[in-house]
Amino acid sequence: MGTSRKNDDTAPRPGAEGTLADRMTELLAADIRARVYPVDTRLPTEQAMTEQYGVSRTVVREAISRLKSEGLVETRQGSGTVVRDPQASDAFRLGQRPGDVDPAQGVLRILELRRGIEAEMAALAAQRRTQAEMAQIQRALKAIGIAVARGGDGVAEDLAFHLAISRAAHNPHYTELLGLLTRALHDAIRLTRANEARRADLAAEVLAEHDALCEAIRARDAEAARAAAFRHMRNTGSRIERAGQDFWTTDSRATALRVARVKLGTGSASLSSASDPGKT
Repeated sequence: MGTSRKNDDTAPRPGAEGTLADRMTELLAADIRARVYPVDTRLPTEQAMTEQYGVSRTVVREAISRLKSEGLVETRQGSGTVVRDPQASDAFRLGQRPGDVDPAQGVLRILELRRGIEAEMAALAAQRRTQAEMAQIQRALKAIGIAVARGGDGVAEDLAFHLAISRAAHNPHYTELLGLLTRALHDAIRLTRANEARRADLAAEVLAEHDALCEAIRARDAEAARAAAFRHMRNTGSRIERAGQDFWTTDSRATALRVARVKLGTGSASLSSASDPGKT
């Protein structure tokens, strides 16, 4: 399927456009939309794509993972990785827009979007949570600290904390929406946590904000939970706005560009991975 790109000028290579995985994702997505890989057909094997595109298996796997998050492919038992209808995935693009210069803009837009969602979600969780759901929220919060103490970034655990709150709201649409936003949230949280980890005072602010949110839900104080969630999103945005130019290194910029390219698709695969702190 498809023609070899190994020695083609369009073969993926790192550079101004991003990493090899970025370019590989763009090329595969373009081929899918151009019907080089028609709907309901299988993509070539990893080995075949490493030879066809001239990249490593690691790059291929990362590109396939991103295509799944965008709803362009899915894994079917017994069929491998199958192409989905690209029109079904082109629902809503998040992040930067043409003309944006500041790499923070895409992240800030997502944080603004989350303010209202997270605030009302937290208020409902405070009103409706069960004892078991409260215990899960507390375990998720504790897992963030454990991950960081072990040298991790706490990104998956941070997202799992917010997903636990969404389930306690007893409105499945909140959890579904976070599932659709998963890829953008992973990258946005990775950026915000990386920025906050550079300074002990910022890390302490985040910890205090999470604690206040968890306590308000535990106390069944809907107004306090709403305010705590809104304040956390607002303050996270402020911390990103204050990040200096030294923060926006090559890696940070590449992550911001991934946020800019994310679209809302069906999101079912993203949701399952986001709910598991062991997956990133």
